[in-house]
Order: sequence, then structure tokens, then C-alpha cells
Amino acid sequence: MSRSKVKQGKFTVVLRKEEDGGYSVQCLELPGAISQGENKREALKNIKEAIQGYLEAFPEEAERVKLKKEVAEVTV
Repeated sequence: MSRSKVKQGKFTVVLRKEEDGGYSVQCLELPGAISQGENKREALKNIKEAIQGYLEAFPEEAERVKLKKEVAEVTV
């Protein structure tokens, strides 16, 4: 079975250092794309695979993520 090609794009991800070790990572544009790794490098490699898999499973999401976005940081 061949995998469909997902177009390249830029995505915003959030890395979090976990108390029990390693890193979790989540894509802001695709909330279902979540992964982890023992270190930052591994976590980023894994989230790339998670994003590609998510877009292959839900190709309609590729159009939604093309919409202009703005990232802001707030303090509470």
C-alpha cells in the first residue's frame, strides 16, 4: 500500500518538558497531532510523522490550516 504525499507546510508546535522525563509535543493547528520523545530532537521528529499521518487520515484539514493565523502570548 502506498502512502499519499502530503504537501509541505509550516506548523506551530508546543514542546513541554515532562516531570517524569522526556518531552511532549502538540501541533496547534492540528489538535489531534500529538507525540513525545526522550529529547527535543526525537520529539520534533515524532511530531513531524504525527502531522503527516494526521493529514493523510484527514486530508480536508490541509485546506483549513492554510488559513491565516496569528499566535499571541498572554499573561494571566
